[in-house]
Amino acid sequence: MNTIMRKSVLSVAGLAFAGGVFAGPIAAHAATPVEGKPVAATVQTSAPKPQGDQSTITLNGEQTANVKAIIAATKKAGLPERAAVISIATSLQESKLENLGHLGDSNDHDSLGLFQQRPSSGWGTPEQITDPAYSTTAFLKGLTQVDGWQDMPLTEAAQTVQVSAYPDAYAQWEQQATDLVGQYWNS
Repeated sequence: MNTIMRKSVLSVAGLAFAGGVFAGPIAAHAATPVEGKPVAATVQTSAPKPQGDQSTITLNGEQTANVKAIIAATKKAGLPERAAVISIATSLQESKLENLGHLGDSNDHDSLGLFQQRPSSGWGTPEQITDPAYSTTAFLKGLTQVDGWQDMPLTEAAQTVQVSAYPDAYAQWEQQATDLVGQYWNS
């Protein structure tokens, strides 16, 4: 079985197991009526709280301009602030909000731009990927194809789109990304 197929099968199996472990007992408990009254299910209506230790960096003018470009592309796509938070946190992890060109031997394959997207993986041409509006729109297209992305932990949503070797690394940027969206969303 090839590596991609094996990882996919293991990921699905892991999610199914985790869902059964966590949802099974809750669902069983929720189905039990109390004094003959139906039990109402709790629905999460706000974004999850940041997970784990948080990191932060001081932004320069280019990085701030890239934050604004990500927010503008998110608004243009008609998506909520949560999509911008996930996008900015992802870019903080992938490039520290710097629009990276080819880094020679230091480059991860042919990864480019704010999200370290790869032309060879179908994200677009090098010129497209290094355009902040285009790369954000491409990331958002992938994000919106993830069922339930609005309510899942940021790192899970970002990882589903990015398929990183470090899937938990996105979580450390959630607070700074949230603060940046709060600062620039209405400006």
